[in-house]
Amino acid sequence: MRAVRAELSKLSTLPSVWLAALLAVVVPTGIALLNRGVAGPDRGYQELAFGVMGVIVLGVVAVSSEYLAESADSGGGRQLTTSLAAVPSRLRFLAAKALAVVLVAVPLAFTAAAATMGVVQARLDAGRLAGVVCYWTYTALLAFAITVLLRHGIVPLTVLLVNTSVVSVTFLLTKVTPLANYFPDMAGVRMFVGKVANDDVSISPLVGLLVMSAWVAGLLVLAGAVFARRDA
Repeated sequence: MRAVRAELSKLSTLPSVWLAALLAVVVPTGIALLNRGVAGPDRGYQELAFGVMGVIVLGVVAVSSEYLAESADSGGGRQLTTSLAAVPSRLRFLAAKALAVVLVAVPLAFTAAAATMGVVQARLDAGRLAGVVCYWTYTALLAFAITVLLRHGIVPLTVLLVNTSVVSVTFLLTKVTPLANYFPDMAGVRMFVGKVANDDVSISPLVGLLVMSAWVAGLLVLAGAVFARRDA
């Protein structure tokens, strides 16, 4: 637990993490305000799908910050070198960092869900709320794992944010092949959104959970294996 507390402390010192928290709450509630006149069974939940922008930033910077050079007073090295000196086991270090991301992402998801559904004046369904929290947490871990594999944050941050907010490449791919519905974001969103717009493929919340779980587990295992074997 000492390693987890250290990782939480590091996250709390990063301005980008506070920006991530702000995005996580402001983005879905802001979209909900703009869509106040829109009715539908997924009212509020569709907006929460966009709020993952905040946890994407969280997952990316939790890793990318380790590769930034420290100040000259600290020797000019990278934070990762200091972190591995404190926690020599790479897998333990990575697990502590991933758990710290989860411990931040979960309350953010609850807060954003409560704020967004308050704006649209809709009751929070317990099952769908669990889906939102799971989707947000898994998205943060996906961003985390991809950043571990790439060792820098620019590419994963850009690609994941654009895919979430501007042009959903995975959604466009569903028009080419129905298999694209089993990308983690497309399957995972079914945990709390009944039907994706213009989509003819039916995926139950349970199947969405299983598919996204498999993606997250696979990428985390791959990230751990790569991180344990390569040079810091």
